[in-house]
Amino acid sequence: MMTVALILLITFVGLLGPHFITTQQEHKRELFRYLRAGIRFSSFLFALFLAGSTSFVIVGENQAGHKSKIYLGGDIPSGRIIAVNGQKGPQAQLIPPGFHFEPLLNIINNVVLHEIISVPEGNYAYLVAKDGGPLRPDQTYADAFAPEESAEMVNDAAYFLFNGGQKGPQTSVLTPGKYRLNQFLWDVKFDSTTEIPKGFVGVVKSNVHTRVDFGNLKTDKPSSCKQVTTLNLVGGSLAVPLVPTGCIGIWTQALSPGKCYINRSAYTVTLVDTRVQTWEYRGGFVRRRIDLAVDQEGRIKQKEFTETIEVPKDAADEAIFLKIEGWTVPQQLRVLVQVTPSNAPFVVASVGGLEEIENRIMSPAVQSVVRNVVGGTIQFNTPKLDNSGKTIIGEDGNPEMTIVVRPVQVLDILNHRPELETQVESIIRVEGAKAGVDIKEVRFLEPDLPPELLVARKREQLAQQLTKSYRQERLAQDERITTERARATADQQGQLVEAQIEVKRSEQFALARANEGRGERDKLQQIAEGQKAQSLILGQDRVAELRKFEFVINRAFDFFEANPGVLTTALSNAHKFVPERVFSLGGGDQGNNLTGAAAIIGDLMGGKAKENQ
Repeated sequence: MMTVALILLITFVGLLGPHFITTQQEHKRELFRYLRAGIRFSSFLFALFLAGSTSFVIVGENQAGHKSKIYLGGDIPSGRIIAVNGQKGPQAQLIPPGFHFEPLLNIINNVVLHEIISVPEGNYAYLVAKDGGPLRPDQTYADAFAPEESAEMVNDAAYFLFNGGQKGPQTSVLTPGKYRLNQFLWDVKFDSTTEIPKGFVGVVKSNVHTRVDFGNLKTDKPSSCKQVTTLNLVGGSLAVPLVPTGCIGIWTQALSPGKCYINRSAYTVTLVDTRVQTWEYRGGFVRRRIDLAVDQEGRIKQKEFTETIEVPKDAADEAIFLKIEGWTVPQQLRVLVQVTPSNAPFVVASVGGLEEIENRIMSPAVQSVVRNVVGGTIQFNTPKLDNSGKTIIGEDGNPEMTIVVRPVQVLDILNHRPELETQVESIIRVEGAKAGVDIKEVRFLEPDLPPELLVARKREQLAQQLTKSYRQERLAQDERITTERARATADQQGQLVEAQIEVKRSEQFALARANEGRGERDKLQQIAEGQKAQSLILGQDRVAELRKFEFVINRAFDFFEANPGVLTTALSNAHKFVPERVFSLGGGDQGNNLTGAAAIIGDLMGGKAKENQ
C-alpha cells in the first residue's frame, strides 16, 4: 500500500511539480524548461521503476509462492476460503519456482513465500483441509483419495475443490518426500509410520468407511458394512461384532508384518503377538523337604529343611494349590498358547489382548480345570495280574493290559503325570478356543509333595542302595584278598615249591613207613605164628628162653654194627678170652640141665673167696 502511495505521489510530483518552476529572466527560461522536463522524466522513470518492482517475484527451488488477492476481483462465495475464479482472497493457484512477472503483482496481491513440505523417512504427513465440501453426517474423516488422482488432489487446490474434496481431517496421508502444497488449503501434521514386527499382526479399528491400501491389505470401498458377529467358534464362546475391511469398526482381517503409512487419527492399530507364549504358574509356597544321611555306623538319619519359593516376575500366577486325600499340594504348571492371525481380531474385539485373556479368562480357567481333574478320577492302562500277583503274559509275549479307573491319589502326580496332563489339556483347549486362543500343550512342573509321603520311599531306596554297596564292598574285599594271596604266592614261589616238594617227600616217607609198618606187622604175625608152632613143639618155656637168646644176640649184633671198633678191639685181645674152665651146659638127660649153671656159680663164688683172702 505504501508503494502505491509513493508511486502516486511521485507521479503527482512529476506532473504538477514543474509548473511551479518558473523564471522572469529571459536568458534563464531555456534552462528552466530543461529542468522541468528532467523532473518530469525522473519522476515518471522512478514511478515506473517502483511499479515494475511490484510486478515480479522470484521463488526459490524449495519454496512455493502463495497469492492472496487484494484488488480487482469479486468476493469469495460464502463458506469458501480459497478463491478459484480470480476472486479476492487466498488463491488456489501457486507460483512455482523461478522468476515470474505480472503487472502490479505485488500491488494487487499479497505474495508470501512458504517452504515446501518435506516428510522425513519413517514418518507420514497428516492433512487437514481448510476448504472443500462438508463431511457427511456419518463421517468423521474425509474419503480417501483414489490412487489415480491422489497427486492432483494434494498438489492442486483447485482440482481438490472442483473434484469432491472434503473439508476437515483427511484419511489419505503423505508418504516420505517433498510436496509443494497450498498452505492456504492444508494444515500439515507429522506422525511416525506404523510398523508390524515379525511375529505380530495388526488388528485395525477404523473410524472411516473408505477404500483401503495398506501394503498387503487392499480393498475397494465396501458397499455393505454388515457386522460379522462371531457366535459359535465353540459353544459358550464370546459374542464379538466384526466388520468387513474398509468399514467403521474392527476389521475381520489383520495386517501382516511390515511397515504401513496408516493415519493414526483415522485408524487404531493394536499389535497382537502371534508367537507361542509360555504361561507359567510358579512359586507362592513354602517348600519342605526331608534329607537322608548315613552316618559312619551305617544308620540312616533324616533332617527337615524349608525354603520359601517366590512367584517369579514373569510368571502368569502362583502355583495351583490342590487338595488330594487331605493333603495340600502346590502344583506348578506351564501352558503354551498361541493366537493365530485369523483369531487376532476376535481376541482384540472380545477381550483386548493376550494379557487380558491371560488375567481375565485363561488363568481362572486353568486353575479351575486342574483342580477339577485332580479332584476327580483317573484312567490308565496297567498290566493284568493273576491270583498270585504275577503279570499275565499274552500270546505275543507282551503283558496283557487292563484299564483301571479310580479316584486320583497323591502319588499319581508323580506316577501317572502323563494321564493327568492329557485330561487337563483336552479341557483347557476347549476353554482357550472360546476366547480365540490355541492351547498348544499343558505340562505339569515339579509338584511340592508332602515330604512325609516320600521319606518312606527314600529310606527304602537308600537301604537297597546300601545293601548293594555293602555287597559290592564285600566282593571288593574278597577280590583284594585273592589278589594279595596271588601276589604273596608269587613272591614266595620258591619256598612254595620247596614246601610242595617236602610235602610230596613226607607223603612218600609216610607211605614208606606205612609199608614198613605193614611189613613189620606181617613179620611179627609170621614170627608169632612160628613161635606158636614152636611152643606147640618145644613148649612155651623153651620158646621163651630161645627168644631171650635171640634178643641178646640181636642186641649184640646191633651194638657191634654201631660200634665196629669194640669188635676190633675184642678180636685183637681174643687170647685173653680163652676160658680156664669149661662148663658143659648140655646133656643127654633133660633132668640135669641145671648142673652146668651150678658149676658156674660155684666157680664164681670160689673166685670171690680168693679175692677176699
